[in-house]
Amino acid sequence: MAKASSFRTAWEPRLLSLVRLVAGLLFMEHGTAKLFGFPAGGHHVALFSLLGLAGVLETFGGLLVAVGLFTRPAAFILSGEMAVAYFKVHFPHSFFPLLNGGDAAVLYCFLFLYISLTGGGSWKLDQLRRR
Repeated sequence: MAKASSFRTAWEPRLLSLVRLVAGLLFMEHGTAKLFGFPAGGHHVALFSLLGLAGVLETFGGLLVAVGLFTRPAAFILSGEMAVAYFKVHFPHSFFPLLNGGDAAVLYCFLFLYISLTGGGSWKLDQLRRR
């Protein structure tokens, strides 16, 4: 029993780091698609628009979360962005995320809120910044 507990204690922060990295990279993809048309292609938005702001937040906020730099404030801002996106874009179509296409917005919102409270795990650039 103690062995399983020590394994979990050792790997909990490492797994949090991996979840943070994957979430940040996936989120960054949404931003680069808006700003640069990559990897989706052809979908450029005006930089000084609401979608342009979303693209900047998603690209650079996702990058910060992925590498674990300024993790807590970046994740908090991205959580707020996803809450706004859900209520502004998805919620008017239906209350239910399955019906309004807002599943990803809800998941990102709560995942980034969780990361903003727990930090980035054990593998992050925030450690170097604090030294």
